[in-house]
Amino acid sequence: MYTFHNPIIPGFNPDPSVCRCGRDYYLVTSSFEFFPGVPIYHSVNLVNWELIGHCLTRAEQVPLEGCPSSKGIYAPTIRYYDGVFYMTTTNTNTKQDGRRFGNCIVHTQDIRSGWSDPVYVDQGGIDPSLLFDCGKVWFCSNGGAEGQNERGIYLCEIDPITGKKRSPSRLISKGTGPKCTEAPHLYHINGWYYLVLAEGGTEYGHMVTVQRSRNIEGPYEDCPYNPVLSHRYRHRYPVQAVGHADLFEDHNGNWWMACLGIRIIDTQELHHLGRETFLVPVRWEQDWLLAGTNGALELEMEGPLPEAPYTDCLDVEADFSAPALPPCWNYIRNPNPSLYVLKKGRLFLSGGKETLSGLYPTFTGVKQQSFTIEAAASISQYAPPGTRAGLTAFYNESYHYEVAVEWEEQGLAILVNRRIHDMEAVTFKSPLNAAAKDIELRITSDPQWYYFSYRLPNGLWRDCGKAMTAGLCSEGTWYKTFTGVYIGLFSNGGAANFSAFTLKNL
Repeated sequence: MYTFHNPIIPGFNPDPSVCRCGRDYYLVTSSFEFFPGVPIYHSVNLVNWELIGHCLTRAEQVPLEGCPSSKGIYAPTIRYYDGVFYMTTTNTNTKQDGRRFGNCIVHTQDIRSGWSDPVYVDQGGIDPSLLFDCGKVWFCSNGGAEGQNERGIYLCEIDPITGKKRSPSRLISKGTGPKCTEAPHLYHINGWYYLVLAEGGTEYGHMVTVQRSRNIEGPYEDCPYNPVLSHRYRHRYPVQAVGHADLFEDHNGNWWMACLGIRIIDTQELHHLGRETFLVPVRWEQDWLLAGTNGALELEMEGPLPEAPYTDCLDVEADFSAPALPPCWNYIRNPNPSLYVLKKGRLFLSGGKETLSGLYPTFTGVKQQSFTIEAAASISQYAPPGTRAGLTAFYNESYHYEVAVEWEEQGLAILVNRRIHDMEAVTFKSPLNAAAKDIELRITSDPQWYYFSYRLPNGLWRDCGKAMTAGLCSEGTWYKTFTGVYIGLFSNGGAANFSAFTLKNL
């Protein structure tokens, strides 16, 4: 038994799904409007995960043009069968003609070298999943084909390469009673078909429930221990909204669940890091699964990990000397590559008129993974006058803070800009010497505040204000949102270049 710490993948990494290939484990999470789509993590001990790439790396695989924030790529499932990896997900972005892209499948034989173009499945809903069983491939989601409007979990047999259905979609479960029956995963274990569900909504009533049947098409009976995993009754516990789980067996025969949860700010029901990935040991009793400690997870747990955990560093340090940004850097919707250029150890961002309050800003960033951080960037050139560029704590176009350099006709200025709901204001502004170069910008944080500062070469850090983390929390947005804060670089109104970036998750 080893002691491990949750979350295993901190920061915005919701809706985890896991598959095993020998002694290697691969995990994918949702990506919504961010690009590339569906991050892929690799591990050998289930606790330390390395981001090795993404499933959807081409615009034709993940069309996000016009995608509203918190739409886009939802809840992936990854499976490995007979030498091939399969990933199924939902693109909830709506085309201009009103038609959704919907549920799709991609596949690859080499998980590190790129995935196929998506094939779309004629079954609606979200949260699709695959089961390879006795020579057949089953596809389930929380919606049916056109005309099937009854809420619940639908099942059909498919060809996973073409996406073509081999049987009609059939309603197999209406859930166990709570609202929002979602995230169906089917497993065939010891003669039983287990249907693992997320119910109660992906907020503070979230839970994992289980049903089983001898027949894949049902009828399904409820587990007497439902919900098998939930924190809906653990008021003020640091982790809330636990649910949306994927069950898997390690190569030693031990069973686990990967699930999502949120870490709240102190005892307030507020979170801004996003829904994160947690690990829970599973045991069996009378052919029913029992998860965690009395149906709950802890920030520190014990379990029979395949290998010993080791210290993992979450820090990001970029000097921009590599030919490409590593996979931890994301963009908002489908980026124009010509606006992001790495050259001579610098990152050149060519910003247009679109600001961070628009749908297509020139922005790239990494996920905030800790309440307490120290992020800094060095900016050394900006052109033409009217250019604003800098460092941002970014949730979406309606909720973001930035500390920036602005080049005005009369010279340079440092400013702090804040956007919350429909209110946007510069809350700090100070002129600089027109000849100033290599200006450093910094954002630090604790659970309740972001702090902004800057310094000139060989100078001291100068404070320029603070803003509450509550302004970037999912609970406070004017519509339902599902993402988390990024710390990133941006430019608008012209070109800027950055010579360094660091993010320390303390």
